[in-house]
Amino acid sequence: MAGLLAGTRILDLTNVLAGPFCCYQLAQLGAEVIKVEVPGAGDLARALGADPELNRRGMGASFLAQNAGKRSMTLNLKAPKGREAFGRLVATSDVVVENFRPGVMDRLGVGYTALKAAKPDIIYCAISGFGQDGPLKFNPAYDQIIQGLCGVMSVTGDAQSAPLRVGYPVADTMGGITAAFAIAAALFRRERSGEGELIDVSMLEASLVAMGWAVSNWLIAGVKPEPMGNENVTASPSGTFRTGEGLLNIAANKQEQFETLCALIGREELATDPRFAGREDRKRRRLELRAEIELSLAAKSAQDWSALLNKNGVPAGEVLDVPAVLEHPQIKERRLLRRFESVPGVDRSVSVVRSGFRLRSGDPEPGSPPPALGADTSDLLAELGYSKRDVDELAREGAI
Repeated sequence: MAGLLAGTRILDLTNVLAGPFCCYQLAQLGAEVIKVEVPGAGDLARALGADPELNRRGMGASFLAQNAGKRSMTLNLKAPKGREAFGRLVATSDVVVENFRPGVMDRLGVGYTALKAAKPDIIYCAISGFGQDGPLKFNPAYDQIIQGLCGVMSVTGDAQSAPLRVGYPVADTMGGITAAFAIAAALFRRERSGEGELIDVSMLEASLVAMGWAVSNWLIAGVKPEPMGNENVTASPSGTFRTGEGLLNIAANKQEQFETLCALIGREELATDPRFAGREDRKRRRLELRAEIELSLAAKSAQDWSALLNKNGVPAGEVLDVPAVLEHPQIKERRLLRRFESVPGVDRSVSVVRSGFRLRSGDPEPGSPPPALGADTSDLLAELGYSKRDVDELAREGAI
């Protein structure tokens, strides 16, 4: 069946992560996403990733990760004829997504005001580090900078290691998923009212919003969040525990879960020990309790304990690295990965992750591999009414 966003055309003018991640989610839902890139260079992510040879080819792993299902068109928006072609493209589109610094698109003559005048129902999404106004609006947006400013680093790690960066670009990712959500909502309203929208996504604010309880505990309870490492601030025993083989996360947050845990590890006396009898007692003495539990967990592996605890209603899970989780039966059965046997400019098959949800009407997934730079320029210009002679002239003038 057609994807939820089938028939929607989205212009992706973004680079590196937040914007491309946003548009990748929309492409998996059936939107036609056209990646508008700078001639000769393209998305900076084309040169990023752990494989230097792919970077040299302009098909870096960082690019491959979030640009499947898109078409690529090169346009020089600094050239008059490039802007003219972009205007024609916008006239056929529903959404424009960009992540330039505030004001850049306006200076090029293709900002929201100009595009809205030409197409009143356009949905325009600007993703930036700090938003379109405020004292930091012109600052560069790098994930680690945002992580430090939004408070994420202050609660990551423990008392000895914090502040610590989260091990993946969480601020970029939250900015991208927030933008995708806002775009989907704007498309829904436009179907009913015909109205376009200007969406202003701040990575700083998106990341701060995602911190949830850490923020509300300060705002509402006046309790400043502190780094707790692998311990859960809300309960104990709830955190990461050493076993006979591997680490195990346990979340025995309820009284009955704690009592069951004690029985399963052969330490029933812990459930009635005055030190650990009540929820607040366990939180105050969490380190003592963890040490007692780990003595018994040494008898089996994390995998064995996880199976036993979950079977008996105590939430638990192994601590896995990326290669291990991608081989996990749960991930394999849900078919999280989409594999492309042939990718232009790449000498191997490429696997990418799909979306984090499934649909009865047809699961989201990218329909085509990540595109080579400008692979669809000629076809798209032809769709816009350009003749071959016109296309050749655009190329001679550096507009494409």
